[in-house]
Amino acid sequence: MVIPVHDVNPVRRTPLVTYALIAACVLVFLTMPGTVVPPGGGDRLARLCDLQAFVGHYAAVPRELIHDQLPRLVPTGAVGTGVHGPGCVLGPPSYDKSPALSVFTAMFLHGGWPHLLGNMLFLLIFGNNVEDRMGHIRFLLFYVFCGYAASYGFALLNASSGEPLIGASGAIAGVLGAYLVLYPRARVWVLVPFLVFLPLRLPAWLVLGFWFVLQAWYSSGHAASGTASVAYAAHVVGFVTGMLLAWPLKPGTPPPPEPRNLLFGRRAHPRRAW
Repeated sequence: MVIPVHDVNPVRRTPLVTYALIAACVLVFLTMPGTVVPPGGGDRLARLCDLQAFVGHYAAVPRELIHDQLPRLVPTGAVGTGVHGPGCVLGPPSYDKSPALSVFTAMFLHGGWPHLLGNMLFLLIFGNNVEDRMGHIRFLLFYVFCGYAASYGFALLNASSGEPLIGASGAIAGVLGAYLVLYPRARVWVLVPFLVFLPLRLPAWLVLGFWFVLQAWYSSGHAASGTASVAYAAHVVGFVTGMLLAWPLKPGTPPPPEPRNLLFGRRAHPRRAW
């Protein structure tokens, strides 16, 4: 898996929506129960139960999206003691939840720092150029639409699942698909793990194409150990949706520049002979 760090593709205007989305995701993550407090301590179970109740309230759940109804029992956030020891208490929902609206709120929830930082890195690198091409308002609508398409696409494939679906990955996958259509020849600096992290400048079609193939491969049941909780099918649906929506914009998209002597996007100054 390669790690993108920068693309050689300048923008004409400040990507305000991209920055706002990143700020919103970070702010929501910092306010989620138990995400900032380090694990451990006597109240660990209490924080876990509180987090489960929060996620159950605001996350998208495939079974709820397909059947448009809440389950009879949900995490309440309270801690109780049962036959098998302490655990989180389940009870009837004390809130009204719109499954359709939960798709939107779920886009701003993340399951940990790696999940958050990985998503925000991809959005920062590739979102600015897509927003620059589409414009602020159209990009925001595009982003939300891709997120909805990804969530509902995943729900259709997993209609009986009660596992919560969180993260901006589906919407960001749409951004990646749009970038591949609009700027396939743009150069992207990536870190390739090979004994050490090797910096390489690769074309976007190779970087994003490899990413999509990997997501499609994982979604077919070949996910690596420890990644079973990742909604790879949502990534695939979001990516394809982004490609289709961006295709009409391709004819009028100027090609990215290919300047020489670049080091991570900055022009390298030649050495002077004194």
